Amino acid sequence: MKVVGKEKVIQVGMMEQVKREISVMKMVKHSNIVELHEVMASKSKIYFAMEFVRGGELFAKVAKGRLKEEVARAYFQQLISAIDFCHSRGVYHRDLKPENLLLDDEGNLKVTDFGLSALSEHLRQDGLLHTTCGTPAYVAPEVIGKKGYDGAKADLWSCGVILYVLLAGFLPFQDDNVVAMYKKIYRGDFKCPPWFSSDARRLVTKLLDPNPSSRITISKVMETSWFKKSIPKAILIQEAKELESGMNQSELKVKQSETLNAFHIISLSEGFDLSPLFEEKKREEKEELRFATTKPASSVISKLEDLAKSVKFSVRKSESRVRLEGSERGRKGKLSIEAEIFAMTPSFLVVEVKKDGGDTLEYNQFCSKQLRPALKDICWTSPAENPTPA
Repeated sequence: MKVVGKEKVIQVGMMEQVKREISVMKMVKHSNIVELHEVMASKSKIYFAMEFVRGGELFAKVAKGRLKEEVARAYFQQLISAIDFCHSRGVYHRDLKPENLLLDDEGNLKVTDFGLSALSEHLRQDGLLHTTCGTPAYVAPEVIGKKGYDGAKADLWSCGVILYVLLAGFLPFQDDNVVAMYKKIYRGDFKCPPWFSSDARRLVTKLLDPNPSSRITISKVMETSWFKKSIPKAILIQEAKELESGMNQSELKVKQSETLNAFHIISLSEGFDLSPLFEEKKREEKEELRFATTKPASSVISKLEDLAKSVKFSVRKSESRVRLEGSERGRKGKLSIEAEIFAMTPSFLVVEVKKDGGDTLEYNQFCSKQLRPALKDICWTSPAENPTPA
């Protein structure tokens, strides 16, 4: 629980910051970001009910000494995955440091403290952010310069400092005098210890480029040979278990198409969806879609198989259910989609398509660009929606 006094927040003018932190944390749901479960308030307090992360700060681990390169890489891969996800939502953290990176029971990294984060709507007309914030030792040179900065590039600099600290056990820019330290940051004046591998040294140097226009981008980071080295077995085993669990839940076994009763139909109606009372969800963020068809189930399955083949997705199917899974990892793992076919009458079917795994934004883009066009010719439209010319 995080408890904030209302009166104190108002006195120091931080109400907007608190509101921003709430809105940001509701937007960024990711396995490597601390989840906000609920926000409650009394007359004097604001209560944040957040995911409980038992392992403490990554800082405590680094304080004992530098990490082995493969361990540092595992944490850095998770950090980059979380920050890439934030940036895809137009969210810039702006205060990345080991103290804001937590570890769970299994050693998985969780990014926290979005109190200083910025959204893309905070950009000025020049397309840049202008608020100076962050922790001095981790802040990018362009942020100190107060001339406007790209939030994504500034976050990447902080990631570079974090990677250096994980590998070295100390900061790249150090000085008792803050002004002298800022001068070192401006010049990119640091040295990699001799135990850094050549690939790690190359990546750190590209991340800590004092010129933001030539600094490496997050997509290029993920393409580097150092970053792409295999994920630790523990994480791969966990991913496999989750996938297996998802398949079991799907019950992909041969069975006849389910017939919808009145309660099913009511549950499918958006008019009976109470979720807007509790959470505002944009239309494009929906994780499921439905359509009706007069074609047989075999035709629907055949269409989905053709689509899967064209986009190189794998297919698992029964007579009433199809599961498609992408071959490439996205921001939240491989995209997987499940389509279930219900019979309202023997000649009229309803197909429900939903995201079974992966990133919601990538799912919606897939639905818009690939799925909807592929199924367009079998979707049934009512005469009112498609009037015949007189």
